[in-house]
Amino acid sequence: MNSLVKNIIRFALFILVQVFVLDKIHLHQMVTPYVYFLFLIWLPFRMGRIQQLLIALVLGLTLDSFRHHPGFHTAACVLLAYIRPFLINLLIPQEGADNNYEEPSFKSMGGVLPYMIFIGVLTFIHHGWLFLLEAWQFGNIWYFLVKTLLSTALSLLLIIITELLFVRQQKFRTNTV
Repeated sequence: MNSLVKNIIRFALFILVQVFVLDKIHLHQMVTPYVYFLFLIWLPFRMGRIQQLLIALVLGLTLDSFRHHPGFHTAACVLLAYIRPFLINLLIPQEGADNNYEEPSFKSMGGVLPYMIFIGVLTFIHHGWLFLLEAWQFGNIWYFLVKTLLSTALSLLLIIITELLFVRQQKFRTNTV
């Protein structure tokens, strides 16, 4: 399947699942799962930074159009897209998996642990920034931290389930003919 068509379908599915399924889940007004930003995490390694930021802007604006908090998800997505390349450079094995694989996964990141660190850090940053913008204060720091940690944990669980259900087959690309 063409990469553009694949990403358009992913975009639509992530937005629809987030808006019509996951946004209905609120556990004790404390835990809200988000997985739509997985679309940004799964973007190809070779995509330029400006393209990633523009896609993050569109993803955030699309989700914000369904909500009454304009700009919150947009800001979180743009921050995530900005930090993503730095984190990839830190966690990718020295062999250069970004040259041999198309997008981040267990296989391309060199194992389960680096990929889970990658997903976990980006999820925590996304949730922390989103909840900080929603509250617009550090008034009750414990409430903010607990909400961020619990939502991150639930989102990570859903991301792992998504990874296991929708296995992305990636071929190892070599430089030989």
